[in-house]
Amino acid sequence: MTIWWLAYPLLGIFGGFVAGLFGVGGGLTLVPFMYMLFVAQNFPTEHVMHLALGTSMATIVFTSISSMRAHHAHGAVRWDVVRSLAPGLVLGTFGGSLVAGQVPTGPMTMIFVVIVYYASLQMMLDFKPHAHRQLPGPAGLFAAGGVIGGVSSLVAAGGGFLSVPFMLFCNVAIHSAVGTSSALGFPIAVAGAVGYIVAGWSDTGLPIYSLGYIYLPAFVGIVVMSILMAPVGARLAHRLPVKKLKRAFGAFLALLATKMLFSLIG
Repeated sequence: MTIWWLAYPLLGIFGGFVAGLFGVGGGLTLVPFMYMLFVAQNFPTEHVMHLALGTSMATIVFTSISSMRAHHAHGAVRWDVVRSLAPGLVLGTFGGSLVAGQVPTGPMTMIFVVIVYYASLQMMLDFKPHAHRQLPGPAGLFAAGGVIGGVSSLVAAGGGFLSVPFMLFCNVAIHSAVGTSSALGFPIAVAGAVGYIVAGWSDTGLPIYSLGYIYLPAFVGIVVMSILMAPVGARLAHRLPVKKLKRAFGAFLALLATKMLFSLIG
């Protein structure tokens, strides 16, 4: 057991560095690796995917804070948009987490794989939609937040792969869209973490040291190291060819998703 616990800080180093370098949330990076680690540790098959999703969502609570503070310091967060989207985000993410907790591991993994394929294609193509309209009113933003939160809960991500294109489509400047998305990751992560705790609270057969669908050894190891490494990745983002690396990372995500798919159908 102790040997496995050493893998989580290493995963935190990788996840934190990638998050700082590309500005992506934890789920797309962490969930596939945690899924593989949990399978290797012979965790109950019916809980493996839910534990990976819940644990990843809980780590984003902390990593999103540092990202949000950095973007706020540069004046890149549209707090009016955050306030308008947050209610829908919280409701959609919490509800989505509760629903995800009832979906068997097989279908849940398939849903995750499909969404990761979409996100990886988005990164490889560097997709940025052109502005076609302005931001909708309160009802429209609430609905958009609900959709973004609901989908984010299924991949334990901060929602940037949906919220950034949405804001660009609605004529928000790119730096503001990215900064605002970093702030939106916090309510998504809190609502998702609480949802996965509630969803797994009464489940039997969970591994020891679990809080609902959050596996605490993985959570602690990943959070500590990712917080330390995220600033390193952020600093290197200004020195490295991030666009080329982002395309390569998108291809890497697609390979991870493919491995999960084959493990599911194999």
